[in-house]
Amino acid sequence: QVRLVESGGDLVQPGGSLRLSCTASGSDFPINTMGWYRQAPGKQRDMVATITRGGTTNYADSVKDRFTISRDNAKNTVNLQMNSLKPEDTAVYYCNVRELFSHSTYWGQGTQVTVSS
Repeated sequence: QVRLVESGGDLVQPGGSLRLSCTASGSDFPINTMGWYRQAPGKQRDMVATITRGGTTNYADSVKDRFTISRDNAKNTVNLQMNSLKPEDTAVYYCNVRELFSHSTYWGQGTQVTVSS
């Protein structure tokens, strides 16, 4: 069973920065896609950014040019650098990984990001 441990959520002022991290352990297969999703109160969970094992990235339009996703394949870690944060970025952020070969997906427990003055 894959375990995901997230960290980095916090309260930050508009225009500030945060860095989220997620480490996966216990996988029987290499991790293929890693990503971050977010869910605001009363809204659906949406993709924020994903990165493949080969380094191909995909971003939601709302975070392009502000957020940067990166990963360390050797450590099974994915990071999300968030700059120029806006109040509308407030949400619970969830780490997601998909295993290579099995295609099984796993979710982290979520970390709260609040952008407010």
